[in-house]
Amino acid sequence: MLEDNWTGTSTVPSRSLYPHQWSWDSAFIAIGLRHLSPLRAQTELETLLAAQWEDGRVPHIVFNPSVPLDAYFPSPDFWRSSTAGRAAGAPRTVQTSGIVQPPVHALAAWLVHRADPGLSRARGFLTRMYPRLAAWHRYLLHRRDLGGAGLASVVHPWEQGMDNSPCWDAPLARVTPAPARSFRRADLDHGAAEDRPTDLDYGRYVRLAADYRDGGYADGAGDFAVEDPSFNALLIASEHALARIAEELGASGTARQARARRLTATLTDRLWDPARDMFLCRDVRGGGLVAERAVSGLIPLLLPDLPRDIATRLVRTTESAHFGLGTSTRLVPSYDLLGEAFDPHRYWRGPAWFNTNWLLERGLRTHGEHRRADALRQAALDIAHSSDFAEYVDPYTGEACGATCFSWTAALSLDLLHCHTEPTAVRELKGGNRG
Repeated sequence: MLEDNWTGTSTVPSRSLYPHQWSWDSAFIAIGLRHLSPLRAQTELETLLAAQWEDGRVPHIVFNPSVPLDAYFPSPDFWRSSTAGRAAGAPRTVQTSGIVQPPVHALAAWLVHRADPGLSRARGFLTRMYPRLAAWHRYLLHRRDLGGAGLASVVHPWEQGMDNSPCWDAPLARVTPAPARSFRRADLDHGAAEDRPTDLDYGRYVRLAADYRDGGYADGAGDFAVEDPSFNALLIASEHALARIAEELGASGTARQARARRLTATLTDRLWDPARDMFLCRDVRGGGLVAERAVSGLIPLLLPDLPRDIATRLVRTTESAHFGLGTSTRLVPSYDLLGEAFDPHRYWRGPAWFNTNWLLERGLRTHGEHRRADALRQAALDIAHSSDFAEYVDPYTGEACGATCFSWTAALSLDLLHCHTEPTAVRELKGGNRG
């Protein structure tokens, strides 16, 4: 299926539902592809970063001009990147969206390099990637520090990747939805309506994106700004990776490692909720934590400098009645099993996703929870196979939802198959030999 979804320069998530290149999809896909073809994994990331804007942002979609405009909405004529994004330095030769997605890219680049260091050095892969990745992180750490505390904010739910999580319900309530007649949802041509966001939510997504576009993609003016624990944890993990890349290129990674530790402390101070034993989103415009339990609040387990007591409490939360890992569920659901908004089939409001479970498997290993990590790894592999590599699944039954033959599910399954005897994530980021 990775062959079927390959375009020659990048991999689409799904030929029918997602026919272009998506940002964090490509990072996860490259992580899996490194085991089959390190060259193709490098090309995946190079293609994405070739569409980077001059202000440093990496757009969440790079559009394929051969795909009809009506195959996906919002399409290039909605985003109008080369005109509306001119002041922010959008590329002239390729059409993109104007928003971003979680910064997994430096972590992916480092793991791809480690798969074949000789090829990577011969091609100058990290030499070319490093300045682009550094610019990407600068954009997030400076232009997106909308709360003023040092964490990056997302300005649209699609940026965080967990598009219609209940965590967004309260911040989105301030947004007047675009009229239903003003857009056509191409996603419903390929996915069941009961598995997808509602028309009301979609209208708010369209309004936010249109306002951001009409403001020239300038940051800081919109009604929606949220500090998300998963987005920032992935930024911190990629800062650790950038430190390793800098050292590989003969520079010092000390400053980046120190920044990653400071950001981990800020994340803990700002988003940790001791009453719920997990991290929560902070609504920057509303001024407080969002009282919803979602898988995003567990992803900081990935971080090597997380305080031990917090890591222990996060592990306990994954196995609590709210997420049920190892008891009622085999994969961690995207949202609180006991939450009022829980729905086992509707996109990010309950189903289990393979990329978040891959991140949690690495997090468990980072903190020495190898038995739990082994069980999660086996469950992910079993369910990926039985669901025909579904986009996401019912957390109780493993029933396939969304698209099947989904690229990151296949790629991350490859990584789990190859990497169960490799060093832990912390050793991969801080040194040690590849298994």
